[in-house]
Amino acid sequence: MRALLDAARDRIVEHVTSLPAQPAADVEGAAELARELLEQEAPETGIPFSEILDLLFERAIPKSFNTASPGYLAYIPGGGVLSSAVADLIAGATNRYVGVWQAAPALVQLETNVIRWLCDLAGLPAGSGGYLATGGSLASFTAVVAARRDKLPPDFLKGTFYVSDQTHLAVTKAASLAGFPLENVRSIPSDERFRIRVDLLAERIASDRASGFNPFFICGNAGTTNTGAVDDLGALADLAAREGLWFHVDAAYGGFFLLTERGRTTMAGIDRADSVVLDPHKGLFLPYGTGALLVRDAESLRRAHAAGADYLPHMQEDPGFIDYCEISPELSRANRGLRVWLPLKLHGLAAFRRNLDEKLDLTLHATRELKAIPGVEIVAEPQLSVVAFRLVRPGLDLEEQNRLNRALIERVNARKRIHISGTLLDGAFVLRICVLSFRTHLERLDQGLDDIRAAVAES
Repeated sequence: MRALLDAARDRIVEHVTSLPAQPAADVEGAAELARELLEQEAPETGIPFSEILDLLFERAIPKSFNTASPGYLAYIPGGGVLSSAVADLIAGATNRYVGVWQAAPALVQLETNVIRWLCDLAGLPAGSGGYLATGGSLASFTAVVAARRDKLPPDFLKGTFYVSDQTHLAVTKAASLAGFPLENVRSIPSDERFRIRVDLLAERIASDRASGFNPFFICGNAGTTNTGAVDDLGALADLAAREGLWFHVDAAYGGFFLLTERGRTTMAGIDRADSVVLDPHKGLFLPYGTGALLVRDAESLRRAHAAGADYLPHMQEDPGFIDYCEISPELSRANRGLRVWLPLKLHGLAAFRRNLDEKLDLTLHATRELKAIPGVEIVAEPQLSVVAFRLVRPGLDLEEQNRLNRALIERVNARKRIHISGTLLDGAFVLRICVLSFRTHLERLDQGLDDIRAAVAES
C-alpha cells in the first residue's frame, strides 16, 4: 500500500507543481491515442504500477484540455483543489455507505453540514435543505421532479417551463428526462445584457394559461455560460409569487460569488428561490463531479423521491438527520460530502472569498485591456467573471466576421499559454474569457492578453 501511494503521490506532486509550465490545452494526436487505447482488450494478468502511471501521466493526461492550468480560461474552468482529491482518496479507501443515515451517521452529517452552509450562503430559511449531486445536470433534474410533484397533477403533460434563450441546456434536458415534451419548454428572449425579458415572460405565461397549459416552473440565471449574465432575480421572484410558479435559479457557475459583496449585490433575490443549483466544482474550485441542489422546502424533495423496501433500515424521523436516498435519485452514492467538507474546514471560507474577489478584479482588468486593442469590440460586459468580445473589421458581412473570429481564436489557442472558447450570440461568433481558476493570477492573464494582441495584429 505504501509503495502504491508513494508512487502515485510523486507523480501527482510533479504534475501539479508543473501546471504553470504545461500547455493550457494540447489535443494534438489525442484521437490517435484514444483509438489505440480503444483497441486494447481486458488484461488477463496485471502489469506493474509504474507502467500504468507512465501511461496516465506521460500519454493520456497531457493530451486534453488542461482544465487545472492557470491558463485555462475556456468554458467554465474547474480548478481541482488538491485537498479535495485527498478527501476523495480517504472516502474511496474507507468506502463507507452514505445513502442511508444509519450506515454512517457522522459521515452523513458532514454532508448535511455542508448543505446547511450552502443554504445559509444562498440566504434560504430554516426548513431548507438539499443534497450534493454529480453536477448541475443531476441537480436540475431533481429540482424539476420536485417542482412537478408539488405544482402539477399526476397527468402533468400540460405543464410548461420558462427559460431564457441563454439558459444552460441542462435545464431543458432535465425537463425532457422528467417526462415533458421539449416543446413545453418556452425560451424567452433576452435583453441587450443577455438577461431574460421579464415583460415577455409574463406575457407568455398569460398566453399559455389562456391556451389551456399549466405554467409551473421559471428558471432564472445567476451566471450564464455564454456571458455570465445574471437575470433580475427579484423581478422573477415577484412574478413567480404572483403566478404561483416554482422559482428555480441556475447558479451552477455564478452562485459561489455570493461569498463576495459584489456577488451578493448582483444576485439579489436569489434568497427567494424555491430551488438553487450550485456547482462546487466551479466556484469552489473542486474536482469535477461535485454539484449541489438546495431547496427552500426540504420536504419537497422527500415528497418527490421517498420510496421504501423491506430490506432497507428504518428511515430517520428526526429532521436533523437525513437519509439521502429519500431526497435524491440515488440509493448507492459516493461520499461526496467529504470532498467539500474537508477543503472548507482546512482552508476556511475566507480563502475562497479572496480568490473569487480576485477573479472579479482580473475580469475587469481583462476587459479594460481588450477595449484598448484596435478593432476589438466588447459584446458582453462582465457581470461576474466572463467577458465576451470579438474582432470587427469594416466592410465584412456576418459570415466573414465569424470566419475572422474563428481564425482569431485558433491563433490565440495555438500559443498554448491560455485556452479560451467561443460561442454564438445573436448569430455572431464571439470569443469569451472566463476567469475562475484559483491558479489564475495577473501574470498569466497578462500573458494571455499579449497573445490576443499578437493574434489580432496578424489578422
